[in-house]
Amino acid sequence: MNSDEQVRPDPGLALLALYDTALPEVYGYLLARCGRKALAEDLTADTFLAAVQECRRTATDPTIAWLVGIARHKLADHWRALAREERGLRAVADTAVDQDNPWDDEIDALLAREVLGEQSPLHRAALTLRYLDGLSVGEVARLLGRTEGAAESVLTRARTAFRHTYLRRTGGDSA
Repeated sequence: MNSDEQVRPDPGLALLALYDTALPEVYGYLLARCGRKALAEDLTADTFLAAVQECRRTATDPTIAWLVGIARHKLADHWRALAREERGLRAVADTAVDQDNPWDDEIDALLAREVLGEQSPLHRAALTLRYLDGLSVGEVARLLGRTEGAAESVLTRARTAFRHTYLRRTGGDSA
């Protein structure tokens, strides 16, 4: 090592020194915006993990403002993922409508998540891949290890089961 090179201290140490002061600030920022303790805790953990990675990747000197900026991005990422999921759940509801027996196009996203959780693992996987992840039927088939025809059949049964469960839970006609 020549005299011009300096050993850079582990940036994680600077972040660790800031942690006790920054934790309530970051958590408070997130809790005030999302309103859910568990979510704020998860996003706070994600924020600090991302901060450690960024400190090690670059010569960033961590500050509370910098951490809040990371938290802001983590919260925005969460909201974008939630919006994608809700669009997918609405798509499940929209495709589950039978023309002879239409049901409300409006779907409660929280209830839809619960209903999705009640489905069989195969149906839940098929619906999630197709409508939440936005994959084509062919891609769903490949991931489920089935032919496209079989995957379409699974999706049809899954949409029907989802619709029946949703209608039963909302007091609609599930027959």
